[in-house]
Amino acid sequence: MKRRLPLGILLALGLATLIGCQMKTPPATGLNQGSLLPCPDSPNCVCSQTPDAGHQIEPISFSGDPTAALERMKQVILAESRTRIVAESPGYLHSVFTSLLFRFQDDVEILVDAPAHVLHVRSASRVGHSDLGANRKRVERLRKQFIEASAGKKPAN
Repeated sequence: MKRRLPLGILLALGLATLIGCQMKTPPATGLNQGSLLPCPDSPNCVCSQTPDAGHQIEPISFSGDPTAALERMKQVILAESRTRIVAESPGYLHSVFTSLLFRFQDDVEILVDAPAHVLHVRSASRVGHSDLGANRKRVERLRKQFIEASAGKKPAN
């Protein structure tokens, strides 16, 4: 007896593929006057430099050398599955995380604030409206792994 996928699952897979194929160019990223760009109105973004409570997330604290802190965060990011660094300059890092199933891409940016001893972070989905909290969870996971790496522990996936 042959098993068939329910029609709803097939439609959802088709829709996800269509949405993924429509995203040819990445959304605006980078810095504007030394700050990360603000989040769009949709709830699929978090940023430590926004006053908007719905998108706000705490920056990641560090001690010691700012350049070493950024390098440590880079290693934490690269230890994650399906990530790549797409831009890097002094005090700034831009990476892309790709989901396993539908291959959705999220941009994660890190900006060093040396005087405040924090890494500002922005994590945003490229497509869709809601991310079901995925970007917030990712930043909190990166924060935990960064703290562990700073304490000399190997980052865990």
